[in-house]
Amino acid sequence: MKNSLLFSLAVGLSISFNLQAQQQRLNFEQTQGRSSSLTTNLNKIYGWSDENHFVEKGDKNQLYTVDISSGARTAYTPPPKSNVEVMVIDSDVYIQYGKAKPKRLTNNPDKEKNPTLSPDGKYVAFTRNNDLYAVNVLTGKEIRYTNDGTDVIYNGYSSWVYYEEILGRPTEYRSFWWSPDSKHLAFMHFDDTKVPVVPLNGSTGQHGYVEKTRYPKAGDPNPEVKIGFVPTAGGDIVWADFNEKDDQYFGMPYWSYDGSNMMIQWMNRGQDNLKFYVVKPETGAKKEIYDEKQPSWVDLDFDGRITYLEDKKHYILKTDRTGWAHYYLYTLDGKLVNPLTSGKWQVKDLVKVDEKNKVVYFTAFKEASTRTDLYRVNYNGKDLKRLTFGDYTHEVEMSPSGSKFITTYSNVSTPPKRTLVDNNGKIIKEIADSKSADFASYKIGKTEMITIPTDDGYNLPAVITYPVDFDATKQYPVIFSIYGGPNAGTVKNTWKKADLQWWANEGIIQIEVDHRASGKFGKEGVALMHRNLGKWEMKDYITAAKWLKAKPWVNNKKLLITGHSYGGYMTAMALTFGADYFDYGYSGAPVTSWELYDTVYAERFMDTPQENPEGYKNASVLTYTPKYKGLLRIMHGDMDDNVHMQNTIQLINKLEDENKHFELMIYPGGRHSWRPAKSKHDFSERARFYYTNLLDKPAPEEVLK
Repeated sequence: MKNSLLFSLAVGLSISFNLQAQQQRLNFEQTQGRSSSLTTNLNKIYGWSDENHFVEKGDKNQLYTVDISSGARTAYTPPPKSNVEVMVIDSDVYIQYGKAKPKRLTNNPDKEKNPTLSPDGKYVAFTRNNDLYAVNVLTGKEIRYTNDGTDVIYNGYSSWVYYEEILGRPTEYRSFWWSPDSKHLAFMHFDDTKVPVVPLNGSTGQHGYVEKTRYPKAGDPNPEVKIGFVPTAGGDIVWADFNEKDDQYFGMPYWSYDGSNMMIQWMNRGQDNLKFYVVKPETGAKKEIYDEKQPSWVDLDFDGRITYLEDKKHYILKTDRTGWAHYYLYTLDGKLVNPLTSGKWQVKDLVKVDEKNKVVYFTAFKEASTRTDLYRVNYNGKDLKRLTFGDYTHEVEMSPSGSKFITTYSNVSTPPKRTLVDNNGKIIKEIADSKSADFASYKIGKTEMITIPTDDGYNLPAVITYPVDFDATKQYPVIFSIYGGPNAGTVKNTWKKADLQWWANEGIIQIEVDHRASGKFGKEGVALMHRNLGKWEMKDYITAAKWLKAKPWVNNKKLLITGHSYGGYMTAMALTFGADYFDYGYSGAPVTSWELYDTVYAERFMDTPQENPEGYKNASVLTYTPKYKGLLRIMHGDMDDNVHMQNTIQLINKLEDENKHFELMIYPGGRHSWRPAKSKHDFSERARFYYTNLLDKPAPEEVLK
């Protein structure tokens, strides 16, 4: 018996040693996704073609339908949303029916923008030289609705700050909307006369060039805005009953189903009072149907706040007015029926409303703030049920009827899998697993979810990846990656990309941490940022830095923090305000002082500089440059129209005047990000910085080529 036991132990040890001997590390090409690796790609799902086939995108962007029973894949061409498409070709508007040759509708040397077909298919609206037009598809006759367009007056074309912060970049500046009955066009009229000009100086050509944008910085005059209605056939404009001279914002408007009125979102400049008004297009008369106030601010979302139901009697509203984002059922005239969800957790996205059975399907951060699940709840707010499973983050696609859904799920230790589930949460079948057949033959750094406690009761969510062959008796440098903006947490319990494994191979610890105002603690936590951006983020990031540096396995002189945009701001703050705790920083396109950023975003959190001068001073990187130490690398695109390079120039000016050593990389022609060729250079420079400062050796050629 004793000999048998010894033999078994010897065999087990032999297998273990052989497995370790056979295991290999991922090479650089594998960590960059250029060759086979730990996982294979699961094709992205693009909805369902019918109740029994979902659609996925394969190689070369080819779409396929996949039979949920057999798994058979068939090439798929989606049916057109309609057999009509409108477009701009060589600055003119064209219309195309099916596969027929496009028909030219306009003939003008000036460029038309955002052509949009009326619901009845008889007209195409567009803007030209900041005026609003339509063209009759049958006759080609143009209708001009406005006549005052200039370089500062825009009709149906957004002012920059509305495009960036309120209506959203996907609109491509379009700010006009057909009524469902095609009888009216609603549009926003912008007057940028008082909005200051920000010049962006391009470097190409012998003399360069100047690109000018009307960009209101914190405390500046905003565009004056009014909302107009015009009959499709032309005629007098009816203006909604608001005073365009008031300091105010208008959110995305919504037509009623029959076009009899439009719901307009209004907000005061202080952004702490949101109202909905129903407006009649024939008279402009308005009626208030919703009024929400918060002591901090109310978010004026691009979309997702309101979902109209097909019963033409109700809408679902998403709001965080209780301190946590939840859904509420309202009648069209603004009467609350009842909350659909409640509690100290957050809803995320509305997935489907089954109006026949009065059931709402939605995703939420309920089981944990670092992962999403799918739920269902009845219209009366009862019988809430989780439909997804396990300790995973789920991305779901429901079938057209809502009888089933596909979930693609993972966590930090489980590569993505795909499963078919019914609408009661019962697993029907496994569809796919991304784990490679030789997964076990690779030696990788362990990733795990952790929390870091603060001294005042928060447990900050974090995800950490340890070096391959981690040895707690050794010391390792750390890369701390952040974004840090309000309600913009990045810590998720999902499988991480293989690129982390290159730095794990090289012996670097990698960590992400979400602060108390990241959204992981509801609007309650986010609202702490009101009037003092930078304060709580830095308190919590310093807590994380101290936690790391107290570990015996961390090299307490090699903590690097990095981020872009708001993350660039946080990185610059870490090397100034938090310079006693951070050693290196790699900062992309940083905001360095909030009076340099736009009105809508900066004032939402900080109020105006005139109202909150001390808050702006305390939130500015420029305030803390005397504390700067360590080494900061700043990178910025010289044509950034979002976070202007002015931010970086003001920072480096102070650092130079104070005789501080730093590094700077400018990307000519770069906006808030840069072109692929520049991105390759960016990666190579980042690698050189990491190797030189964290690993004390030159970057290998395979990383730089």
